[in-house]
Amino acid sequence: MPRSDRLFDLIQILRDGRLHRAADLARELRVSERTIWRDMATLMASGLAVEGERGMGYILRQPMTLPPMILTPPEREALRTGLRLVSEGGDAVLARAARSLAEKISAVTPAPVEDPKDLFTQPARATQRAARHLPLIRQAIRDRVVLALTYLEADGAESHGDIRPLALRQQGQVLTLQADMVGRGPRSLRIDRILALAATGERF
Repeated sequence: MPRSDRLFDLIQILRDGRLHRAADLARELRVSERTIWRDMATLMASGLAVEGERGMGYILRQPMTLPPMILTPPEREALRTGLRLVSEGGDAVLARAARSLAEKISAVTPAPVEDPKDLFTQPARATQRAARHLPLIRQAIRDRVVLALTYLEADGAESHGDIRPLALRQQGQVLTLQADMVGRGPRSLRIDRILALAATGERF
C-alpha cells in the first residue's frame, strides 16, 4: 500500500476519537509497529491533533471534518457507471480499489449517495458483458500484445481476426476499444460485442 493511502486510512481510523494502540493499528494495516510510529510522527508534524506515544497509543483529540462533495445527478451516474464497471471487471486489485473509493466518496458526499453499495446496484447488461474482457484488454494495451478476437458484428455474423489494442473509449453508455485490425486497418469495437479474446504472445 502506498504511504499516502496508509496515512489516509490511519486518519479514518482515528476519527472515531478512541485510543488506538500501535500494535492494533499495525495488525489492521498489515505493517510493522515501527512503520506506525513513523506514520504517527508524520501526522503529528503535519499539524493533525493526534496525541500519543509508543507504548501508550494514539488518539485524535479534535474532530476532523471534510467539506461535503456535492455531485450533480449526471456526475453521480458517471461515478456509478465507472466504479461499477471496474468492480465487475475481474481485476481483483481494481475491484477492491473501486469499492474502497466508493466508501471514501460516500463519507464526504451528502445524500442521495448514502451507502457505498448504492454505487454497485443494477449493472447494465452491456456493462456486465464488457467487464469480463477489461483485465486482458488493459494488460494488452500496456504490454502492446496482439489479441486474437472473436466478434459479433452488427448484422449478427461472427468475425475473427487479430487486433493491436490501442485505447479504451467511452462513447455514450458504450465502452469501445480502439484497435488496429491486423491486415484490415483501424477499427472501433464495442467491448460488449466481443465473444472471445485471447493473448497471442506477439508484441507490436
